[in-house]
Amino acid sequence: MEKELDYNSRLSPRYTGITTFMRTPLVHDPTNLNIALIGVPFDGGVENRPGQRHGPREIRNMSTMIRSIHHVTRTNPYELCRIADMGDVPISCAFDLKKSHANITDFYRNIHEADTLPLSAGGDHSITLPILRAIAADKPIGMVQIDAHTDTCDEELGSRFTHGTPFRRAVEEGLLDPTHTVQIGIRGAQNSAEGWTFSLESGMRVVFIEEFYKLGVEKVITEVQDMMGDNQTYVSFDIDSLDPAFAPGTGTPEVGGLTPIEAQILLRGLRGLNLIGGDVVEVSPPFDPSGNTALVGATMMFEILCVLAEAIAQRKITK
Repeated sequence: MEKELDYNSRLSPRYTGITTFMRTPLVHDPTNLNIALIGVPFDGGVENRPGQRHGPREIRNMSTMIRSIHHVTRTNPYELCRIADMGDVPISCAFDLKKSHANITDFYRNIHEADTLPLSAGGDHSITLPILRAIAADKPIGMVQIDAHTDTCDEELGSRFTHGTPFRRAVEEGLLDPTHTVQIGIRGAQNSAEGWTFSLESGMRVVFIEEFYKLGVEKVITEVQDMMGDNQTYVSFDIDSLDPAFAPGTGTPEVGGLTPIEAQILLRGLRGLNLIGGDVVEVSPPFDPSGNTALVGATMMFEILCVLAEAIAQRKITK
């Protein structure tokens, strides 16, 4: 394993070698890893614009642009933790949503049993539900969701398992504690208010984009820190939380969103939380031939990686 986790290849020219997330080693055994970087190439939960199945490959490609040391926090996650790319979740029945979700849960259960934390690139937002089924099976966890949509609808086009329903299902299945869940950046007209209503009535904190700008990013961060406390917390970042001017390559773009620097500051504001995993979802490369959306996705993934590594390091100190 030590030989496999030789990070010297990260110093090679970024256009060389086999592409992996952040140019980390590719391994297949989560044992002795602290953080597993994983691709989930599945978009069977999308009701309109697809292409998120191609997200992990393009995020991997663009992640070769990411270097080791965070320019603000000076965090080098590779000095704090053992990190590797564990490849993509094998999807055996891509046309069968429930079986595909079961494939995802099985993959992540193996990682969870190894006491390794997952950081994933999707895929549509339906993938977060089967991930939570693996890592939150013992007790419900909290979540910081940065997104244009609450994803708490009851069903879409006759299905209860789509990228617009995962967090209603997660609450119903006892995976997600709504009183320790905050949804930031919510916006856009809907044909029904059911998603907003469920989130609010279940106890979630919903920060609509207008309130975000009224409060300012620092006050939102303070509220998130107070709300999460020392509860186990998962981070789910939907790329459509950003204004489509910055990230057009996504399934459900909504005008009037966050800027990339606002999102980065938000993610840095999660330092100190008891983080247990995260994901970046809904990057659809076919809708952005420039590759910029995938680069933004890789950058947000690195921001999460840094705070996740710090959380692990802090837990090691306090043990």
